[in-house]
Amino acid sequence: MFADQQEVARAAAESAAAILRDKFQTSLSIRSKAPADMVTEADLAAEKTIVDLIRTSYPDHSILAEESHVAEADAEHLWVIDPLDGTTNFVHGLPHVGISIAYYNSGIPKVGVVHNPILNDWYVAIAGEGALVNDVRANVVNTAIAESLIAVGFYYDRGNMMRSTLAAIEELFEQQIHGIRRMGTASLDLCMVGTGQFAGFFEYQLSPWDFAAGRLFVEEAGGTVTTCKGEPLPLAVTSVLATSPSITASVQQITTTHHP
Repeated sequence: MFADQQEVARAAAESAAAILRDKFQTSLSIRSKAPADMVTEADLAAEKTIVDLIRTSYPDHSILAEESHVAEADAEHLWVIDPLDGTTNFVHGLPHVGISIAYYNSGIPKVGVVHNPILNDWYVAIAGEGALVNDVRANVVNTAIAESLIAVGFYYDRGNMMRSTLAAIEELFEQQIHGIRRMGTASLDLCMVGTGQFAGFFEYQLSPWDFAAGRLFVEEAGGTVTTCKGEPLPLAVTSVLATSPSITASVQQITTTHHP
């Protein structure tokens, strides 16, 4: 039903990917929005090409994008864009970066596309039609918490939120999990929950463009996505918890306890 929007999202992501590949591991002009929160000319150029392509196909649709566009979350037709998720990784030459494009209809996610332009991995989800990684069906892993690998994100806050995150990690290790990974790109980390590489992911503060597409990918792969307190996920700045249903209750109890 939303195949056209999915095709536009993929085309926009590929257009942005060409820009990012060209600028990867080159000298970049960097501007800091906050400590450890950077934007480069690669972010800005990638966002412009995505927005231009969407505007060509859907001139009346609203756009919410990290660097330049603001829109109401409940707009009837809304595109939520992160042109370069993982800018810090990109700046340091690490290939764990993502382009995230989601289409929401009246506040409900309908299409999610996340693309790693360096490794050429594609994560695509359409509401009610499942999730695909490189055109192969994706499914969350069914595992016990003691057999889980958990991903985590740190917000730019180096104070109370960091301490809360570290406290949650400590309690997760007490559950004898296999390990913790901090990859630095929330959109891809969410998708890796959907592919079963991670059993769960949490971060105590994310913006909607960080999770809008990855959230749908996890859900269509059979996972659960809520706030870190187990509440319905708003399309707003929020905490995010994505898990395989087999460990949702266990992890949710921990992330709720330590929620800042």
